[in-house]
Amino acid sequence: MSLRPILIHPDPRLKKVAQPVSRITPEIETLAADMLATMYDAPGIGLAAPQIGVGLRVFTMDATREPEAEPAPLVLVNPEVVWQSEALNTYEEGCLSIPEQYGEVTRPAQIRMRWLGLDGKTHEREFDALWATCAQHELDHLEGVLFIDHLSAIKRQMITRKMVKLKRDLARA
Repeated sequence: MSLRPILIHPDPRLKKVAQPVSRITPEIETLAADMLATMYDAPGIGLAAPQIGVGLRVFTMDATREPEAEPAPLVLVNPEVVWQSEALNTYEEGCLSIPEQYGEVTRPAQIRMRWLGLDGKTHEREFDALWATCAQHELDHLEGVLFIDHLSAIKRQMITRKMVKLKRDLARA
């Protein structure tokens, strides 16, 4: 297992729709292990394969926030929302690909997702609260959508300009 570099917006790979995974292979298992390690190291609560430059429909998440709680890592391959509540929740979202920037995004408060697990079986689970927000945020990544795409054009442009400057500064360092 190894840590992978996280792409920083703007990067064209973050805007591409990810391809489905045909079956669970040792390469997918390695990718998942690397993604979990990278996510926890960042630290973050979710990471989508496109964020590390891999155009596959895979994301990891662990929205356990209590420090004393056991980690609850999930790896979702080819995830899809099969139900969403009419009730909405607004959370201040951030993203490992858009460091230090946040914005309020409104999404369904509860969702049910179906995905392929690393065990090769189909799984289905309902998520609510932060788990639901995280799952939808990561699913957006698989569609080439960033949380800033849910913000006003002016806020999105401001954040994008800050990221361009950050990338320029990092390149000089």
